[in-house]
Amino acid sequence: MKIEVLGMGCAKCTKLEENARAAVAALGIEATIEHVKDMDRILDYGVMITPGLVVDGKVVASGKVPSSEDIQKLIQG
Repeated sequence: MKIEVLGMGCAKCTKLEENARAAVAALGIEATIEHVKDMDRILDYGVMITPGLVVDGKVVASGKVPSSEDIQKLIQG
């Protein structure tokens, strides 16, 4: 599984990355987590308000910071 956190590195983006890592750890799954700070890549996903969360190429959240529990639900589908 590949998880991408979209954002330039603001406090909300950093918190989203922390929550994503906690969600992966809580689920006990293997996933690569990448913090994407390149604006062109962020815009390629159609995300206009950061932070954004992408799971396996699909934007699942944008403009908010879901909790670790919410991210677990998003990952599990």
